[in-house]
Amino acid sequence: MQTKLSAEFKDTPQGRTAEGILRACVHCGFCNATCPTYQVLGDELDGPRGRIYLIKQLLEGGAAGPSTQQHLDRCLTCLNCETTCPSGVEFGKLVSIGRALVDQRVARRPAERFKRWVLREGLTSAWFAPLLRLAQAAGKFAPVALRRHVPAPPGSSAAQWPARRHERKVLLLTGCVQPALLPNVNGATARVLDAAGIQTVTAAGAGCCGALREHLSDPEGSLRDARRNIDAWWPLIAGGSIEAIVMNASACGLAVKHYGEALRADPDYGDKAARVSGMARDLSELLPEVAPRLMGQVRAAGAGRLIYHPPCTLQHGQRLCGSVESELARLGFDVRVAANEANLCCGSSGTYSVLQPELSLELRDRKLANLTGESPQAIISANVGCILHLQSGTPIPVRHWVEVLDEALQAGAGL
Repeated sequence: MQTKLSAEFKDTPQGRTAEGILRACVHCGFCNATCPTYQVLGDELDGPRGRIYLIKQLLEGGAAGPSTQQHLDRCLTCLNCETTCPSGVEFGKLVSIGRALVDQRVARRPAERFKRWVLREGLTSAWFAPLLRLAQAAGKFAPVALRRHVPAPPGSSAAQWPARRHERKVLLLTGCVQPALLPNVNGATARVLDAAGIQTVTAAGAGCCGALREHLSDPEGSLRDARRNIDAWWPLIAGGSIEAIVMNASACGLAVKHYGEALRADPDYGDKAARVSGMARDLSELLPEVAPRLMGQVRAAGAGRLIYHPPCTLQHGQRLCGSVESELARLGFDVRVAANEANLCCGSSGTYSVLQPELSLELRDRKLANLTGESPQAIISANVGCILHLQSGTPIPVRHWVEVLDEALQAGAGL
């Protein structure tokens, strides 16, 4: 693909990155076959190939308007197109560049700007947890649109953290919204790893991985989040007692694994970021080692039939497939993935379910139809956004897989 970048953009790092990505694209269109928004809308401009045309026009100095912005906003950044692409086109990077560029040229309506500001600043603030508790207390009196995003209050096990100490230690990113929305997930993670002889520690001062701001076209804010986390983690990393940094939200795992690349030109953080990314592990990556240590401790029969939804950030972003369902099956769980469209996004995608509610709900219902076809007792996943989004459309429990494993461990111990 021939590209002639405009002078204002040609010699910038973003311009050089975009030019290289566009040069790799052979425009075959295979990506449209696995793009959720193209599948739903059938519009060429709402698929990767059409969005690449729009971004190419932007980079060459072409006009941009609300329509261009809308087509780029509709992208879920699920990265399914990257898994499909035979040329290895990094569409996620390209769409981030395109969104930032179009936002510089096209002013959003005040209401839209305010909504994005609330999401960007509110979800990562200290006020989020108490406001969530107020929404939970309001129950059925809260607006329907809000109730869809508010989970039930947690059970008593959420605060139980193992007291045992182990020689092997991992550092857990607790996250920004997960501790409030699904507080039991971090505790379950620590208890499962404890049963396998691994101690879980956390670092005060760490917070959002940066993915939230990246979703909302704030790349500089995303880098600030990354630097803050590195500063919080570094004393523990430098001490040499930590063998891995573990994420139990797959979107966070993808973001932290990219710290090294995102900060490679930063003289103060480049080397540290590369080391952090090298130590980053999704929780599922520990399962092949952890599962054998749990043999004989797990009573899996009570979990019933499970259907697993692998989040896009796990299967397309981190390219980690198979270990969750295979290792849980090894431990005696009856678990499988959907027979149809297991690769497609559920429609959550960070803040997408708030900013694009109609498309998001259509994708949710399509996903649930495939997940519930075999009448599972529970749906399991590996990301807070997917779990809450799917739960809003079904009475079947939707849970993190580590919670199910934790309960089976407690059942095996007779608790």
